[in-house]
Amino acid sequence: MNTPAPLDPALRQTLADGLRALSLDPTLAAPLLDYLALLLRWNRTYNLTAVRDPHEMVTKHLLDSLAMHPFVDELAARGGRLADLGTGAGLPGIPLAIVKPGLQVTLVESNGKKARFMREAIRQLDLKDARVAESRIEALDEPGTFDAITARALATLPLILELGGHLLKPEGQLLAMKGVYPADEIAALPAGWQVRASHPLRVPGLEAERHLIAVGRVPAAG
Repeated sequence: MNTPAPLDPALRQTLADGLRALSLDPTLAAPLLDYLALLLRWNRTYNLTAVRDPHEMVTKHLLDSLAMHPFVDELAARGGRLADLGTGAGLPGIPLAIVKPGLQVTLVESNGKKARFMREAIRQLDLKDARVAESRIEALDEPGTFDAITARALATLPLILELGGHLLKPEGQLLAMKGVYPADEIAALPAGWQVRASHPLRVPGLEAERHLIAVGRVPAAG
């Protein structure tokens, strides 16, 4: 593996403490920091993310992505399939793939530079259960394939479903990462979809409000 340049040792402690707060194994800090170092290196050339400070990246990228991890436990345990829509540089999909072995993660991204970065990250981190789909979300021809789709700061709930709802199995669900509780977006959900659950999330080191909104199809009558 092409070892990235060493990071500030304080980052490892911050990340390990955050992982403990999320009930995750603090030894997972090592592969997560390998991903972060690779992201920092590529970001200098390719502008993959607007957040450039490594300390901010630990909180706003890694820990923020991992705050939803309990809600994919069941999927990971049975080798279920998750599509991360408009994933950018692989958030939250790559951190989830690192901490949830067995979870089959498809990283959906149309930007070629970001797709190339993610392929390199998957190779270097040896993430055997992750793959990149270089495609616009609505053009991904894998209907009914996924147990869940997720999106982080991508679009409104109705637009996410318009773009990616076709990817879900009949009983599949959207696990949308949101800031404040999106009452207006929920009120605007298209016919045939309903909120199954809403979970407030706590991101270590971040005071901002976070929610995970689970949306699924309305069950057929009868």
